[in-house]
Amino acid sequence: MLVQTRLISICGSDAEIAHDGFGHQPPGEERLVLGHESLGEVLEVLDGSGLVPGDLVVGVVRRPDPEPCPACAADAWDMCLNGRFTERGLVEHHGYGSERFRIDPGFAVRIDRALGDLGVLLEPTSVVATAWEQAERIGARAWFRPKVALVTGAGPIGLLAASLARQRGLETYVVDLATDGPKPRLVAELRAHYHSEPVSEVPVEADIVIECTGPSSSARGERTTPGAVIARTGLSHQERVAELSPEAMNKALVLRNKVVFGSVTRHRRHYDPAAEALAAADRDWLAQLITRRVSAQELPCALEKQPGDVKVVVDMIQAA
Repeated sequence: MLVQTRLISICGSDAEIAHDGFGHQPPGEERLVLGHESLGEVLEVLDGSGLVPGDLVVGVVRRPDPEPCPACAADAWDMCLNGRFTERGLVEHHGYGSERFRIDPGFAVRIDRALGDLGVLLEPTSVVATAWEQAERIGARAWFRPKVALVTGAGPIGLLAASLARQRGLETYVVDLATDGPKPRLVAELRAHYHSEPVSEVPVEADIVIECTGPSSSARGERTTPGAVIARTGLSHQERVAELSPEAMNKALVLRNKVVFGSVTRHRRHYDPAAEALAAADRDWLAQLITRRVSAQELPCALEKQPGDVKVVVDMIQAA
């Protein structure tokens, strides 16, 4: 189907592509179109898709590999084994940062039109929806009644992770380096607890940890209960060795039945609970996550982080 792009939003991966050479252009091409976080409006679509012109949609990022590997063949392409998948705006597949794009309806997610431009938050919300799904599945291996959640990082992913924690009724703690600006206020508006000190000094023992930063002491199982589940969604590109001994790992994780796992890729199924979470969230709170809006001509400015930025979006239809 044919979609008119309304917004794309910027994340750290876009800046890394532009400045550090991260990402891969399609074979035989010299450039990669950015924009893996999208919001568009359907212009043309074939009958039978369940979509109609005027629907607001978000494009799924990953596509299964063409071989396919056993996981992709089993429709588990979020867990691709051979690495031949593609990702729009990231890996060998142009993103949604164009005036219009075509997409298979099976990889388009319709959102509640009442969300309007806030629908551009769906893709980052799918990241934490995936982490929550897997954390709860792992917890279900045995008796598991989580009461407390710890989120490291108060960027867009961390704040959305905290929002999903509060929707689950969990007492929620968020740790970030910022001591002022919008982050502490946004956490407080969720009726969650904000801390700017190291994780090791936060007065909490969490049942579920959603890590949205790079290395953190919570990966060692600190400040967590027996049987805790720790989801790592953040990456660090710092060249440093983790200060973690095998003995500490045994004591903190093995002997207390804790689990640390990585989670970043999403399947189509993860976008639906993400859309439900956005629809259930306070619209005024969500709107505050978008701290800067620029035109397509100002895209280079969007790639440069400014003080107070949480989520920056690019208006693809705004006049120059």
